[in-house]
Amino acid sequence: MAEIVQQRIEDRIPQLEQLERVGLFTQKEVKSIIKKATALEYKLQRLTVNKEDLIAYIQYEINVLELIKKRRAHIHYQFKREEIEFPIIQRINSIFRRATKKWKDDVQLWFSHVAFCKKWATKGQISKVFSSMLAIHPDKPALWIMAAKSELEDRDSSESARHLFLRALRFHPNNKKVYQEYFRMELLHSEKLRKQKEDLDKADLDLFSPEILNGKLAEVVYIDATEKIREAEFVISLLNIASIFDFTKDLQDSILQDLQKNYADDSVTWDFMAKRELEAPGAGEELHTARGRASDIDRREERCCQVYEEGLRSLGTEPMWTCYVAFCLERLKRKTNVQELKEKVSDSFSPFLGRTPRTPSTLNLHVKGQHLPHNLLCSQTGLQSAITTVAMEMKESYLNWSYSTGGYKKARKTFLSLRENRPLSKGLFTRMIEVEKEQETPKINNLRDYYERALQEFGTSDDDLWLQYIQEELGPLGRPENCGKIHWRAMKFLEGESVGRFTSRYTLLQTGHL
Repeated sequence: MAEIVQQRIEDRIPQLEQLERVGLFTQKEVKSIIKKATALEYKLQRLTVNKEDLIAYIQYEINVLELIKKRRAHIHYQFKREEIEFPIIQRINSIFRRATKKWKDDVQLWFSHVAFCKKWATKGQISKVFSSMLAIHPDKPALWIMAAKSELEDRDSSESARHLFLRALRFHPNNKKVYQEYFRMELLHSEKLRKQKEDLDKADLDLFSPEILNGKLAEVVYIDATEKIREAEFVISLLNIASIFDFTKDLQDSILQDLQKNYADDSVTWDFMAKRELEAPGAGEELHTARGRASDIDRREERCCQVYEEGLRSLGTEPMWTCYVAFCLERLKRKTNVQELKEKVSDSFSPFLGRTPRTPSTLNLHVKGQHLPHNLLCSQTGLQSAITTVAMEMKESYLNWSYSTGGYKKARKTFLSLRENRPLSKGLFTRMIEVEKEQETPKINNLRDYYERALQEFGTSDDDLWLQYIQEELGPLGRPENCGKIHWRAMKFLEGESVGRFTSRYTLLQTGHL
């Protein structure tokens, strides 16, 4: 073991001596580096190597790299990068490979290796890292997407990105996110070619296929995706992606026609079509005056209502009512001047509260900021029979009202009663967390209770909540030693793409970049 360590240290000496000669390190610093590297090497030669020892060695070598880069800028020393930095970079890559080979399931380690490769411009290494990672974790769609995006953004290779997306679909043939990002990638590829075409002489225009320039490959992805995933919401997500690109008008029109033809029995379609009316172009000259703009908004809102009412005549389902009422509530928050719209809220909500239309219903009182009867919000005939979306919004509004009128005690009492009645929204919990933290002496046990209850409802998909909980424990009120347990629970309970997002962001938090 000693011979191996000694050989590795001796191999580093010529490089360290060069750093000393050019003034990047002093003789004392070189000796310190040799001493530290020797100690770290010995730890790696033990029969049982700890992950922490490998990470410590990686971090130390990265610190040396950072210091070289910083000092090189100050002394303006020019040298070949392969003589100074590359040996260190290669050594770090080697340690990373050793770590990920031993702890294959630690996705955070893989992410750290990728982040290192990106920062130190070893782009060729990134593909190898992703390839090794995907061979072990082909069941994680988020990793396929990350790898494909890396090929496109870091290596400017749309062909490699396309290949990865196609491989991902063999493992995950019905994954929405994979299809969405594949669709986006093909549109980005077309956009890139269009820009290249603009920069070339006319004589070279034949090099580009008009079909590819106009997004034909993206259209192929769209057709394949919508044959496998027949959901209005998914089709709309692809339409929204296409709308980002200014050359996709024909593609957008085609998707819109598919949506209206194949999903007319879905409230999501009607909701989308109604809200599109808000984005319709207005009458040019009128928009230059405040009155003209107000009149234009009135017309748009009225057109929206007409589409919703057509949807109600066609479907008349609870989800359709939910969409209509939610839209009316949202517009009321914007202080619309359309009196008819205000009346529609009462008319629309009344079937679900057992009220007579155009009476001072709970909803109207909520909009005006007046009293909200607690028994209605928590009763069987009120909250539980109300539309899910509106019920959740009413709960959040009631909590805010309780806090503004009765302070912390009333807000906490309201929260404790509301949390026992589903449906529950994340906003209800996060607002109570904010209320607790606004107090002069917030109680960490209360905050933990709010987070724990929120995670019972949303812990399988909401990686943000887990990270916020960890940050709370890292704060002045918390106990940092609890973070490990929370992290373990998050990795156990999170599902799907949220695992990759959590792991990546947790790494950034640990390194002080979040």
